[in-house]
Amino acid sequence: MKILLLGALVLLMGTTSFAQNKFTVSGTVKSASKGETIIGATVSAGANHVTRTNEYGFYSLTLPEGTYPLVISSVSFTAYSDSLNLRKNTVVNIDLLDAEQTLEEVVISSTASNRRSLGSPQMGMEKISPQDIKNVPVLLGEKDAIKVLQLLPGIKSAGEGNSGMYVRGGAADQNLILLDEATVYNASHLLGFFSTFNSDAVKDIAVYKAGMPAQYGGRLSSVLDIKMNDGNNQDFNVSGGVGLISAKLNVEGPIQKGKSSFLVSGRRTYADMFLKLSNDSSINTNQLYFYDFNAKMNYQLGEKDRLYISGYLGNDHLGVGDLFGLDWGNTTGTLRWNHIFNNKLFSNTSLIYSNYKYKIGINSGADIFDIFSNIRDYNLKQEFQWYLNNKNSLRFGLNSTYHTIRPGEVTSPDSSSVNDKLMQKRYSLDNAVFATNTWKASDKFSLTYGLRLSAFSILGEGDFYNIDGEGKVLDTVHYKSGEVVKTYLNLEPRLAASYQFNNSSSVKASYVRNTQNLHLIANSTSSTPTDKWVASTNIIKPEISDQFSLGYYKDLRDGLYELNVETYYKTMQNQIDYRDGADVYNGNNAIESELLFGKGRAYGVEWLLRKRTGRLSGWISYTLSKTERQINGINNGDWYNARQDRTHDIAIVAMYQLNKKWTLSANWVYYTGDAVTFPAGKYIIDDQTTYYYTERNGYRMPNYHRLDLGATMQLKQRKRWSSELTFSLYNAYGRENAYTIEFQDSKDDPNKTVANQLAIFKFIPSVSYNFKFK
Repeated sequence: MKILLLGALVLLMGTTSFAQNKFTVSGTVKSASKGETIIGATVSAGANHVTRTNEYGFYSLTLPEGTYPLVISSVSFTAYSDSLNLRKNTVVNIDLLDAEQTLEEVVISSTASNRRSLGSPQMGMEKISPQDIKNVPVLLGEKDAIKVLQLLPGIKSAGEGNSGMYVRGGAADQNLILLDEATVYNASHLLGFFSTFNSDAVKDIAVYKAGMPAQYGGRLSSVLDIKMNDGNNQDFNVSGGVGLISAKLNVEGPIQKGKSSFLVSGRRTYADMFLKLSNDSSINTNQLYFYDFNAKMNYQLGEKDRLYISGYLGNDHLGVGDLFGLDWGNTTGTLRWNHIFNNKLFSNTSLIYSNYKYKIGINSGADIFDIFSNIRDYNLKQEFQWYLNNKNSLRFGLNSTYHTIRPGEVTSPDSSSVNDKLMQKRYSLDNAVFATNTWKASDKFSLTYGLRLSAFSILGEGDFYNIDGEGKVLDTVHYKSGEVVKTYLNLEPRLAASYQFNNSSSVKASYVRNTQNLHLIANSTSSTPTDKWVASTNIIKPEISDQFSLGYYKDLRDGLYELNVETYYKTMQNQIDYRDGADVYNGNNAIESELLFGKGRAYGVEWLLRKRTGRLSGWISYTLSKTERQINGINNGDWYNARQDRTHDIAIVAMYQLNKKWTLSANWVYYTGDAVTFPAGKYIIDDQTTYYYTERNGYRMPNYHRLDLGATMQLKQRKRWSSELTFSLYNAYGRENAYTIEFQDSKDDPNKTVANQLAIFKFIPSVSYNFKFK
């Protein structure tokens, strides 16, 4: 704690100023209809005194004594305005009224004012609204936050229909995904075609591609911070929907009106029920479904204290009769306490649990066995937000996570021909302290600077290895339970600055260093639930990235359009790839023997033109980028394309409110084919064809493009009841995009090789019915 306070004081040196006759107005901003706190509401006391509410709706402004026009506003709410006579420290708690969603008001709102975020040093951050998630057409009509994020610049889909994402050249495992502060290690359902996040339970979604604040750490490329709804503490609401493959239900309401509330939300697919309708026993005994369940309660303990309890449970099951079964899923839980010490100091204390696991069952003749793996976290997080004055706001705290990883164990009955095999559990303690100060130096210039100190300790019990350059184990060292094997200390500085030219344009720059000590190991061409998480060891070192970013931001036509242009350059140390012919699933405890290590680089330019209001809204995004690796032992030590490298990535998203009844939507995507390794030749041994490979990721999949269409029809509305029908058509012009390409000998001439392309989605129509009553 002494180190933490010392770091906070160092950050403040030279920036903190004090003046007489200054007072503070503070409070909490909530929704009048639901009682939920509002994240990121704008609070202004004149043009030069502006702040935003934090993640829990709290704000604080320190001003000279005087009278000010107090205005509090947020998207989808009617702005509050009043005169503030500031003669002493004052608490102003505000409940904002919902804006009426009539067509005429939507058109009028097209004269929106310019972005408040133009002057903020934060760059590379995107938010998506529940309305965007609702209207953008996606696969099988399932509203999906991650699929919508993939339509933004710098965020690339990991493949056809896949919920994985690559951000600014990073791999799929280099994204920190948080649900109410709990880490989600696998954010996909049905082998990646859907994400784990039920949009009906989601309150706020923010993704950071650059300039990550110091409270976030542990991943190189991005942070996806998702917060669940708190639950309505004013009235009971029930909503739900039925689609082609899934049904969902959401219930929320007050426990004690105005003081506490609950939220329960569930979703399940029923593709397995259709399989049972078949008369074919090879089909009707199969299973393919997922379910997820979100729950949350919050209690207002007093004027200064609030308690939140939230959790998530999700699971997938894929079964082929009695022969094969695959189960995987996430469980998270968060206990959070908010406390307001005074009008300038806000505290958040969290106890967090996260568990990801998978289990494979095989029952084939004498081969009967199960494979089990999981990663489990216990996490304590303490944060403070200190609103020092009208120029400085400080955020500081600490984070401690205990990881337990079971990389894989095989168990079998006595009758099986397969023997039990237990791979070693790995234990580690991940500690960090951090501090960030945002300094508004002048009306035009703002600066955010911070530091994160991470200490990752590898713990026993277990065997650790020394390996030579060929991957052979030289010797083994055993450590006792709780014994420290090695500790990696890393300083992670953060710096961001903005200069606002006028009320419609600004320029920003940032630098951030991130480290990562948990790594996903897989040598397949796409992510699967059975990919292995491993922690840093004495051989696997922490991955480190340094990213420099520069951006220009412009509001056009009085804020009707937003133009963002950002460029970045990122270097990466200790990147992991696989030896030629590596097998990471062989049950080898010394997995390091299959790996090689080197460096990477990623750079690019991103454009985003967005229209948020009016009958027609949407955006156009374009990313031009390059991602490469250089690792001794691969590609003769030369630079080669990373798996996630794509030169061009384009998305066009449009939503049009035709009238009060109909909303139309469409999106079109195009991107360069993924970098892949194809065979360069073949040879025959004992009448068996064997392919040989030369350059790693030296080829490309065919370029990808697709058009999706959607429409929402509002059905008859009543005072306490509303419903709608949603139609969508995925891949409207039937493009047969390549999912995989396999090589085999020609049946007519075995000396020739043919490439067979598999496309899994062509025209995919869907319809769903959604309802809400209270």
